[in-house]
Amino acid sequence: MKDDDEVPAFWQALGLPGLFDVHTHFLPERMLRKVWAHFDAGGPLVGRPWPIRYRGSDEERAGHLRAMGVRRFTALAYAHRPGMAADLNAWTLDFAARTPECVPSATFYPEPDVLGVVEAALAAGARIFKVHLQVGGYDPNDPLLEPVWGLLADAGTPVVVHAGSGPVANGYTGPGPFGEVLRRHPALVAVIAHFGAPEYQGFLELADRYANVMLDTTMVFTTFFPGFPPELLPRVEELGLAGRVLLGSDYPNIPHPYAHQLDSLQRLGFGDDWLRAVCWGNAAGMMDW
Repeated sequence: MKDDDEVPAFWQALGLPGLFDVHTHFLPERMLRKVWAHFDAGGPLVGRPWPIRYRGSDEERAGHLRAMGVRRFTALAYAHRPGMAADLNAWTLDFAARTPECVPSATFYPEPDVLGVVEAALAAGARIFKVHLQVGGYDPNDPLLEPVWGLLADAGTPVVVHAGSGPVANGYTGPGPFGEVLRRHPALVAVIAHFGAPEYQGFLELADRYANVMLDTTMVFTTFFPGFPPELLPRVEELGLAGRVLLGSDYPNIPHPYAHQLDSLQRLGFGDDWLRAVCWGNAAGMMDW
């Protein structure tokens, strides 16, 4: 599968109603342009060019997902400094209200009113949150966040967490810091973005330890993210069948066709039941959709 126009045949052959992608981004225009500029200039940082493939309007990008049969997707925003989260949440929740396929999405940042920001987002219908420890550069164990982790754990609301050190580590990435959060809040539904790249082993160990830790496939197994340890693949297969691996893509901020992520998963050779679980069933079950 090389082209996006082949995607519908992929999920139809599996007998699915479509695809459920837990890791897509829709952002306010000004912020989106800054993100794209960051990727455009990011070649030296990541060691290779990262050309954004999908640069249309919100409507064009959402329409492309619909055309491929992505029936559920997110609008993951991530605050990287104080004073951003509430405005981002207002935008992403409004986007979900006018985009039926979008799971209402929100974010937060360690700041004095963070609990109120999260409570307000939940009251407005947020069903999933995103935090980015690598870009935000903050400690997930900040005392300001402690009541937030507890609230989300009690609510069963999933949080997509970029906790891996890719593309560049800081003092708060890797399985150690977020593992401390899970030690205190073992019921937290945490979706580890990018399978925790490049600390795959450590994040798989967290999934072994905590029943509500999931891992998303975002860019993992693609030619852009080579080097997944082959000895860990049996665990990937087991976790997928156990409901713990979720389809993610990073759309639209990807340097390859959307179809390439699906082709990369298919090439793992884990079979149709695994693909059905990862591409729809696991996320639908987690979200009770």
